[in-house]
Amino acid sequence: MGKLEIMKKVVVGIDVGGTNTEVGIVLMSGEIVARATMSTQKYGADFNAYISDLQSLIESLVSMDDDLQLMGIGIGAPNGNSREGTIEQAPNLQWIGVTPFCRILKTRFPNIPINLTNDANAAAMGEVMFGAARGYSDFVSITLGTGLGSGIISGGKLIDGHDGFAGEIGHTIVYPGGRECGCGRFGCIETYLSASGIVRTAFELMVKYKASTILSNFSFSTMTSKDVFDAAIQGDWLAREVFAKSGEILGLKLADIVATLSPRAFFVVGGVARAGDLLLKPTRESMERNLLSIYKNKVKVLPSGLPGMDVAILGAAALVMSQRVE
Repeated sequence: MGKLEIMKKVVVGIDVGGTNTEVGIVLMSGEIVARATMSTQKYGADFNAYISDLQSLIESLVSMDDDLQLMGIGIGAPNGNSREGTIEQAPNLQWIGVTPFCRILKTRFPNIPINLTNDANAAAMGEVMFGAARGYSDFVSITLGTGLGSGIISGGKLIDGHDGFAGEIGHTIVYPGGRECGCGRFGCIETYLSASGIVRTAFELMVKYKASTILSNFSFSTMTSKDVFDAAIQGDWLAREVFAKSGEILGLKLADIVATLSPRAFFVVGGVARAGDLLLKPTRESMERNLLSIYKNKVKVLPSGLPGMDVAILGAAALVMSQRVE
């Protein structure tokens, strides 16, 4: 048997963030065998310098084991356009306008398949291949973290629309004229279910009730969604009310999505989702209350089956693996 036949096939999964870029070497089984982090922020608008260092990092990780055979590179990025392989006007990146990420990276790896999508779509692909959605052909992945992202799988295919940008559920409006969103509109559900939205809800309830709570020890600038979670775990009534209120809002929106897509399940992932049933129980109850009768008791709301710190890398890798590179 030749050496090529016994080499381990791997895919590079890349998570492009506004502060850092995470890179992982992923076996076809989903095991991450090597990983590293590089700064995104330090390069400013100098995309070529960023790509050069990214190339070097990928090559160094792959070369750590002589038995690795690189089969593809998958990228999850904010405002990633899966149709064009571009990053377009990402709010936390300094690459202004349209950045032809795949085309430029392809010049460094000319014989390697390279695919890109937004980070939430990547999470949905990861859920299919390595998480709790294996065997599901119709579901929606909801990512709760800095924002609210979503990836839609329908009929076994990722739905990205005519222009590559379908699935921005976080920027659908749940309260007209509500909280101001970073997108410039008002009342987007992201402003209520993101990490900062959870904190804002906590302060609104503290003002409303004017009662003693563990959260009174925090200022608005220092409180995090984890602080609210920790207080809820300790039994703090107001922190629990925050998650109850947040679940009510999320369930209302999920009921609307069911009427549009009729998914079999929602899989919830991300930092805020680590609250588990503190959030998911009121979400399920709210969704069921607001569902059209033909959908009742048909749709599940489940936690992700992906390891928290590996979601982005596995999702990006799954994007390429789904193209049958194996």
